[in-house]
Amino acid sequence: MSELDFVHLGFGAEAVEYQQAWQEQRRVHAARFADEVPDTCLLLEHPPVYTAGRRTADSERPLDGTPVVDVDRGGKITWHGPGQLVGYPIVKLPRPVDVVAHVRRLEEALIRTAADFGLETCRVEGRSGVWVLGDPVESRPGLTLDLDPRLADEEFDPRLSGPQYAPSNAGQRREDRKLAAIGIRVAKGVTMHGFAINCDPDNTWFDRIVPCGIRDAGVTSLSAELGRRVPVADVVPVVEKHLTHVLTTAVPLPRAV
Repeated sequence: MSELDFVHLGFGAEAVEYQQAWQEQRRVHAARFADEVPDTCLLLEHPPVYTAGRRTADSERPLDGTPVVDVDRGGKITWHGPGQLVGYPIVKLPRPVDVVAHVRRLEEALIRTAADFGLETCRVEGRSGVWVLGDPVESRPGLTLDLDPRLADEEFDPRLSGPQYAPSNAGQRREDRKLAAIGIRVAKGVTMHGFAINCDPDNTWFDRIVPCGIRDAGVTSLSAELGRRVPVADVVPVVEKHLTHVLTTAVPLPRAV
């Protein structure tokens, strides 16, 4: 990969409706496949919207019938909205196409972004995205391991069990919490969809769903973790710096068998 262009579709009062951005993704995707444009990353905010990837279960959607946009990316259900920076890197992958390697590169750029703001994050095995690790189970406040219904009751639903289990309160419980979500699709060797990093959103929007289908962890933001407001505008240039470095210097390697 070499050149990477950034296009700012709209932030704040000019946030872009999800369907409008999706249509723009498809347009740029077709142009990238035809080599009419270079690799391009669309950056924006959305008005509040729930989107569901192909693996989303009915039991993970809002209980009150709130509309959800079903999309053709991987992953499950999530929320987008004000205070969250969304990025759609539309890039032509080297062949043989390695989707997992692309996801790891996006994670790496976001881990470096958080580090620039003073927040240590990491990957969690088996769970895509960028995470802030919680305390060991035995040292967390609240319920003990033996009494926590999320670990023993398959029917447990945090949306019905009060704010003490809400995904937005995972930091207070000292649990693992997701800072940035990733969900992509690759068509004709070109990527679509991408990432969302929580800068300064109202994370209680996540309490109406089971974010990414994960019931035993929660969500967080740069602002919540750092104890100061970190607006989207401050994060945009840092994300651009690290995406440029990670995506344009990547050397494709044979995938391990």
